[in-house]
Amino acid sequence: MADEFGEAYSRIVATDLVIDALGGRTGQQALSAGVPAREVWLAICEVQGVPASRRYGVGLREPRK
Repeated sequence: MADEFGEAYSRIVATDLVIDALGGRTGQQALSAGVPAREVWLAICEVQGVPASRRYGVGLREPRK
């Protein structure tokens, strides 16, 4: 998250942004409830408008299914 949003803003996104796709929870709450990190990250990317080309790491391609 820090690579995409910066250190300070990534903490805010993780703890303050409530996401419907995560059951009306923040990313941190979803992780604590056992939601896989990849699912949390992709939900955050969706609501924050992160382009698909940057959702898997800087310069990395989408992993194989």
